[in-house]
Amino acid sequence: MESFAELDPLDMRLLEALQRNARSTFADLGALVGLKPPAVHERVKRLEQRGYIRGYAARLDPKRLGIELAAFVSAYTTADVEYERFHAAVARLPEVTEIHSVAGDESFVLKVMTRSTAHLDDFLTRLKAVPGIARTRTTIVLSTPFERGGVALDADAAPPLRLAGAAR
Repeated sequence: MESFAELDPLDMRLLEALQRNARSTFADLGALVGLKPPAVHERVKRLEQRGYIRGYAARLDPKRLGIELAAFVSAYTTADVEYERFHAAVARLPEVTEIHSVAGDESFVLKVMTRSTAHLDDFLTRLKAVPGIARTRTTIVLSTPFERGGVALDADAAPPLRLAGAAR
């Protein structure tokens, strides 16, 4: 697997721009990075082939679609869980938007989107029927004041790290 260190500054700027607006034309991107559209097309194609760009998608507004409730579900698994089957079974539940394997008491944290608390209750009933689930704990999201919607690529924009006990 390639490291991001193999990307040059133009590649990073293209990735950042595409992440902000995947519908940008090659001409738009070229104006941003100082290349002609055919050169941008070649770079973007290479970034796709090398796996830096996994795909393109529209970001939908869940509330406008009647999906009013987001929740994080901690899934505690049994000792005999078969992880591949568990992943596949959970991924088939349409309400699940993310599955994260985590350190801690629970094995996984799922992000789920439902229409209502009744829909969430139905989802949890179906989730608890998945082989390998011992129990769950659900945290309902009240609001989302910030959502990045991408990966921070500009390391220079990140705040400096402070070490405990470091002079201020």
